[in-house]
Amino acid sequence: MSKLKVGIIGTGGIANVHMQSYAANPEVELYAICDLVQERAAQKAEAYGVSQIYTDFREMLNDPQLDAVSICTPNSFHAPIAIAAIQAGKHVLVEKPLCITVEEALEVEKAVRASDRVLQVGFVRRYGSNTKVVKQFIEAGEIGEVYYARASCLRRLGNPGGWFSDAKRSGGGPLIDLGVHVIDLCWYLMGRPKVQSVSGNAYKKLGNRANVRNLSYYKSSDYDPDKNNVEDLANAFIRFENGASLYVDVSFSLHAKEDEITAKIYGEKGGAELEPELLLISEKHDTILNISPQVDNAGFDAIKGFANEINHFVDSCLGRVETLSPVEDGVEMMKILCGIYESAETGKEVRFGEV
Repeated sequence: MSKLKVGIIGTGGIANVHMQSYAANPEVELYAICDLVQERAAQKAEAYGVSQIYTDFREMLNDPQLDAVSICTPNSFHAPIAIAAIQAGKHVLVEKPLCITVEEALEVEKAVRASDRVLQVGFVRRYGSNTKVVKQFIEAGEIGEVYYARASCLRRLGNPGGWFSDAKRSGGGPLIDLGVHVIDLCWYLMGRPKVQSVSGNAYKKLGNRANVRNLSYYKSSDYDPDKNNVEDLANAFIRFENGASLYVDVSFSLHAKEDEITAKIYGEKGGAELEPELLLISEKHDTILNISPQVDNAGFDAIKGFANEINHFVDSCLGRVETLSPVEDGVEMMKILCGIYESAETGKEVRFGEV
């Protein structure tokens, strides 16, 4: 059987993880790469043995030999490239978030529904090994109905700068960059209920704190300390149509003792924590139990998670399985994220599904 020919659009940091995972899959040929800067594309092509190099994604999509693409560009380019790729007959893995507006999300969904192609949204946490463990407990009924969740991803110093801090290209700051991961993880394990309302806040109090010395952190390739127009902290309370609720807070910059990541769900029969490490809570014989599963990694293994995600996408393209993160979920997530930003701007709760 011929290999699935895959192209990469965008050569930023996340593209490396995609390419490593594709390269490890024996059913994939890393066939093409596209970047606005030809030199960057050429460097990646040489490193991974890619034969086709492009600076225009439209030209790349015109290649009839190309089967599928990973979109690893800044967020503002996700929707137009995804729509063009689907309409060109390619399968698509688009990095999170799906796009930057609900309107764009609906256009992507429309294109996917009019095609027979796979579109998978890069909600990589769904593909984590520990997520699968908790999902099995939920599906077996051992946690019961999940009615509440809490999620945090707090960086005390962690604004990557570059396009991440340019709202026009990113769509926002830590909420759309980090919050999307932990919100989606909890929402997925809650059964993906429809959002009913959101009430949120966004703060621009500390900026990117480029003045801080003696403590290093990740900076994007186009980092510029003088450019930053995104929030440094956001929080929100989300209600769902089934009565469940989720509280989330995320930051790029915060006067906190240390970075913090948490993802916890609470059900009628038990609970589960996926971050900072996997833990199950139960009650047996009138006794509360904290259960520590014996697993390879108590936290999220990013390398394995991305490999699982890429391998699942490949299997979806080959017709073996359905994606775990379809376009419809990308649309619902954009409703949540954009609703939080709207609520923060207006100071009012945003409600959905009402005339």
